Amino acid sequence: MNFERSGGILLHITSLPSKYGIGNLGNEAYHFVDFLSEAKQKLWQILPTGPTGYGDSPYQTFSAFAGNPLFIDPDNLVERKLLSSKDLVNDLQFNNRKVEYEKVRKFKEEKLQIAFSNFDLNKTSFKKFTTQESWWLDDFALFMSLKGHFNGNAWNEWDEEIRLHQQEAVVYYCRHLKKQIDYHKFCQFIFFEQWEKLKLYTNEKGIKIIGDIPIFVSADSSDAWANPEIFQFDQNNIPTGVAGVPPDYFCETGQLWGNPLYDWKVLEEQNFAWWMQRFKSMQKQVDIMRIDHFRGFEAYWTVPAGEETAINGKWEKAPGEKLFSAVIDELGELPIIAEDLGVITKEVEALRDKFDFPGMKILQFAFDSSMENSYLPHKYKTNCVVYTGTHDNETTLGWFKNSPLERKEFLKTYLQKEEIDICWDMLELAWKSIANIAIAPMQDFLCLDNSARMNTPGNPDGNWQWRIEQKQLTSDLVQKIKILTMQSAR
Repeated sequence: MNFERSGGILLHITSLPSKYGIGNLGNEAYHFVDFLSEAKQKLWQILPTGPTGYGDSPYQTFSAFAGNPLFIDPDNLVERKLLSSKDLVNDLQFNNRKVEYEKVRKFKEEKLQIAFSNFDLNKTSFKKFTTQESWWLDDFALFMSLKGHFNGNAWNEWDEEIRLHQQEAVVYYCRHLKKQIDYHKFCQFIFFEQWEKLKLYTNEKGIKIIGDIPIFVSADSSDAWANPEIFQFDQNNIPTGVAGVPPDYFCETGQLWGNPLYDWKVLEEQNFAWWMQRFKSMQKQVDIMRIDHFRGFEAYWTVPAGEETAINGKWEKAPGEKLFSAVIDELGELPIIAEDLGVITKEVEALRDKFDFPGMKILQFAFDSSMENSYLPHKYKTNCVVYTGTHDNETTLGWFKNSPLERKEFLKTYLQKEEIDICWDMLELAWKSIANIAIAPMQDFLCLDNSARMNTPGNPDGNWQWRIEQKQLTSDLVQKIKILTMQSAR
C-alpha cells in the first residue's frame, strides 16, 4: 500500500505528561494531538497498548486484545461521578520524568476499584460492550482474575484443571470469581470508551494513529492460556520451542524472547481465524498497523525450550503469504508497515513486496562508511518509512556521541557540512528524503541524550520509563517542526 507523503512523531502513551505518574488518555493526550496538528504532522505512532506484566514491556502483554488500565484517565472518572475529587488526593509523589510502574499501579488500581464500586453493571453500553467483545473479553477477565487468585503467578503454575482450561474448572471459577471478572471487564469498557474518543479527536484533526502489532504473544497471556491448540505446546500445554532472534546488531548472543510459537498448521486449517480477529480488532483501534518482526511471517527463529540464549535456534518456515492473502480477502487492503529489520532475506523482501507493504529505513544504521548502504537516503524507494531511530535505538544525540570518529567523518561528508547539528540534520535527512513516510521519536525533536532512551534490547532493567513534560512542548518547537515539514512537502 502506498501511503501519502507525510511526517509524524513516535511517542508512546506512557511518555505523555500527566500528574498521575504515567501518560494516559486524558487532557494531555488531547494537548499532544493539538501539538501534532499545529506542527503540521499527519501521523502519531505509539507502541502496543496492552496490559503489561513483569518488566513492563508493551511487547509482553497479558492479552493481544485488551487495553492497559494504567492508561485510563482518572479525571474522566470524576466527570462521570465514578470518583470524587477527594478520591484523587494522592500521598505518593510521582516522578514527572519517568514512569515508576509499581507506584503507578498501586495508585491506579486503588482508584479503579473505587470507580468500579460506583459503576452500574446494568448500564446498556456496558452490556453491549461485554457482549460484542465476549470472544476475547471473557477469557481475559477470567485470566486476570485467576492471576489474582493464584497470587500473581503465571498460568503454567496454576492448579492443573484450570491451567489446562478444562471446562468444569472454567465454570467453577467464573462463578467463584464473578466480582473480580466484572471488575476487569469494567476496566476494559472504560479504556476502550476513552480510547475511541481520543482516536476520533485525533482523526478529526487530520492525524492518523500508527499502532503496533507484536508478532508474538506473551507466554503469560490469556491468548496462550485460552487457545493452546494454536501454539507449539505439548499435551501439558508446555512450550516445545520459544521465540527469539539470532545474534545481530543489538546482541551477540541473539535475543531469547521466550514467547510461545504458533502452530501454523493448525492456524491454517482454521483459515487463520485468530489472526483474522486480531487484524479486525486493530483496524478498529488504529489507522495504520506496524507489524513488529515482520520477517517472522516468512520464517521464524525457534529456540528449544530451556535454552539460556538464542544461539542454538534454527529457522522454520511460516505461511505468511497464505495468511495475508486470507486476511486481505476478508478485510480488504491493509494499511500495514512491515518492520523488516534484522536478518532479512530475499524471501522476506518478496513477501513484503508482494503485498506492497512499506518497509523501514533507520538512519542510525546508514553511516558505516559505505555509499552502498541501503539505509542511506539516496538508496530509498518512495514506498518505505524512514526513521531517525526507533524505540529500540539510542536517541540520535546519544548515538552520535557514542559513534566512532570515522562514522562522524562519513556523516559530515554525506551531509556536506563541517559542523553538524546532529538531531536536526538527521531529521532534515529523513523529512527531505523520497520516503513516503518520515517518523522520529519525540526525543530526537528535543535533542535528548541516552538518558531519555526508551528501550535497550537485551537489557531487562530501566526500560519503557521515559516521560515528556508539558513545558517541553513549546511554541518554538512547533514552529521548527512546522517549517521543516512545509519545506519537505510533508
